[in-house]
Amino acid sequence: MLYFLSDFSEQFGALNVFRYLTFRTGGAVMTALLFAFLVGPSLIKWLKRKQREGQPIRDDGPEGHLLTKKGTPTMGGIMILLGVGIATLLWADLKSGYVWAVLLVTLGYGAIGFADDYMKVTKRNTKGLPGKLKLLGQVGFAGLAALWIILLGETGQATSLAVPFFKDFLVNMGWLYLPFAVFVMTGASNSVNLTDGLDGLAIVPVMIAASVFLLIAYLVGNAVFANYLQIHHVPGSGELAVFCGAVVGAAIGFLWFNAPPAQVFMGDTGSLSLGGALGALAVVTKHEIVLAIVGGLFVLETVSVIVQVASFKLTGRRVFRMAPLHHHFEKKGWAEPTIVIRFWIIAVILAIVGLSTLKLR
Repeated sequence: MLYFLSDFSEQFGALNVFRYLTFRTGGAVMTALLFAFLVGPSLIKWLKRKQREGQPIRDDGPEGHLLTKKGTPTMGGIMILLGVGIATLLWADLKSGYVWAVLLVTLGYGAIGFADDYMKVTKRNTKGLPGKLKLLGQVGFAGLAALWIILLGETGQATSLAVPFFKDFLVNMGWLYLPFAVFVMTGASNSVNLTDGLDGLAIVPVMIAASVFLLIAYLVGNAVFANYLQIHHVPGSGELAVFCGAVVGAAIGFLWFNAPPAQVFMGDTGSLSLGGALGALAVVTKHEIVLAIVGGLFVLETVSVIVQVASFKLTGRRVFRMAPLHHHFEKKGWAEPTIVIRFWIIAVILAIVGLSTLKLR
């Protein structure tokens, strides 16, 4: 919205600053951050008043959760979604179709998560929306966004998969890329959702991944930098750096209230939307495989659930004491802060590995 002020830069030279993507990205970070700080306390009080008993806690989960997390409200993802939405609309160039496509996934998945959280709170159980209905909604929003992204892209490249460590190498998937893109967005969304089980565990890796994709979007959207790094240039994708900045700012603001002991949980409202956003960013920037590296922690959590379920159905035995993986370490006696901080460290290491793919070609 503020981008249009640059049109008057000839009359007022100072307004030329709104042309700079770096300036607007910084503005998005601060806007989302300040929004969370200002609105967070009131929103948490309102959620506590409406939910009373807070988020329902699994009876089959770690025993300590029934004592330490009972009464904590959920749906804190509302704070994140509003912060990201307002900051993006305020600072991004709204003529960019990529910005609207990524917002479609983020807000659409947020709506699904909100409905899921609402059912859990009102019915006082941990089931929420039926799994098939939730998946159908995710596939629907991802399908619309993926088709939009393909139509916005350049012929050939839009339906191709880039492979890290190889320059000028694209696997043209044709229209098979559409279901693949849907899988990336839906998979990323559910992976973040599975990771969101301890105070601060999911939001920091999301913030780290968003920071990485902020840089990737900026570089991929700039023809000079893309050519220098020998990565595929996606015209117009640089504007997503503003969106990523908004996610980083909102995540930092939310972490203030989600740090142990958490005052609020993001719920599916936050985890589904943030995961979907990361998936959409990867699809636009042609870094889907890099997302699997940068978000390797989310992949690890998801794989632990798949292995646990498959092992139990096939052999009747469990590989882990409890899945997802963070609960396994809780059952082993690790303190919650120890698990969270060590998982953050893993997320940082994976982010560095993911970034190295930009140069190692």
